This record gives sequence, structure tokens and C-alpha cells, in this order.
Amino acid sequence: MILPFLISPSRLRLCGSLVLSALLVVFVTGFGEAFAEDAAPLVKVLVTYHSLSGNTERMAEAVVDGVKSVSGTEAILKRVGKVTADDLFSADAVVVGSPVYWSNMSGEVKTFFDNWQFKFGVFPEFKMKNKIGAAFAVGGQVSSGKEVTMLTILAAMLGNQMIVVSGGGAFGASATTEGNSPGIDNNELAEAKALGRRVAEVAVVMHRGSSR
Repeated sequence: MILPFLISPSRLRLCGSLVLSALLVVFVTGFGEAFAEDAAPLVKVLVTYHSLSGNTERMAEAVVDGVKSVSGTEAILKRVGKVTADDLFSADAVVVGSPVYWSNMSGEVKTFFDNWQFKFGVFPEFKMKNKIGAAFAVGGQVSSGKEVTMLTILAAMLGNQMIVVSGGGAFGASATTEGNSPGIDNNELAEAKALGRRVAEVAVVMHRGSSR
């Protein structure tokens, strides 16, 4: 006669407890990973500019729109004279915009860069090293020095060992505000938005790589 295999109630309770414990471990681990991803700090992009007429400000706002189109990012918009050391050093990327004054950046933007050392003390530690940098410019005429202005902004960033990127154009986004193109048109705003989006995308990639 073959006796059926019997499991005692105590063993059933033990097996049930082990299965429940295993499920809890899987759940908690998965929840912890999901929470860690959700709690990951946002990539900060500082968009700063000088503007008298409001044209460069409109381009800056479009850059911000581009940054916001990339998930996991936060955009901070400030005039160059309002930027603090904490704004600068806590940012993962910095986009600087300037009107064209005599084929170069405005004096306010140049002072902003001078303040990196004289006011904020970036050297000798190179506190801006490996942050993403980009530029945009607004000029009256087609050939008014917009590319020179952007290149001088990028040169200041390169001198601080930043990683510069372009977008919206060969050296950054730009706009012409006189002649046949008065003010800021939709195409120029689209270029500024494209610049903000590319800066944010590159900053996110860099941030992920550095956190591994």
C-alpha cells in the first residue's frame, strides 16, 4: 500500500513565508530602483543673456523652451548681471546670449565672463571644467559680427575647459533684427529652441556618464 505524501501545516506555513519573503525582496528591489531613477537630480541648464531692446531676451526664452523639451532637465533663465556663483557652479550647462556691439559681445556679457574669476573665483581649480557651454547672438545686419560674437563667447568657455557645442547654426543660434528681417521671426526662434534642446541632450548624456 502506497501512503500519500503529506505536508504538515507547519511546513506549509514555512513555505508560504519563504515565498512571501522572496516576493517582498523582488518588490522592494524593483521599487527602490524605480525610486532612485525618479529621484535622480535634474540636469540644470543656465541660460543667461544681456538685452536692451528685448530681442536677445526673446531668443533666450526660446532657448529655455528647447531645454524644457528634454526630459530630466531644468532651465534657469537670468540676465548676466543677476547670475550668482551658485547659479554658475551648480549648472551642468551654461548658454550665454549677447547682442552684437561693434562686431563683438556687449560690455555686460564681457563683464559677466570677467566676473567668473574676479568675483566667483573659477581659477585655479577650473570650477567650470567639463560643463557644457553654448552661445547665441543677435545683430542688426546680416554681416554685423554675429559669428565673431559667438566665437568670443565660446572662446571664454574653452579657456575655462568647458565642452562647447553648437546648435541652430554652425556656432550657435543667431538672429538679424533690421532691414528685411525686423525683430525676431519664427525661424530664428526655432533655431534658438534647437540650440537649447541640443545643449540639454548633451548635458543629460554627460551627466549620466559621470554618475556611473
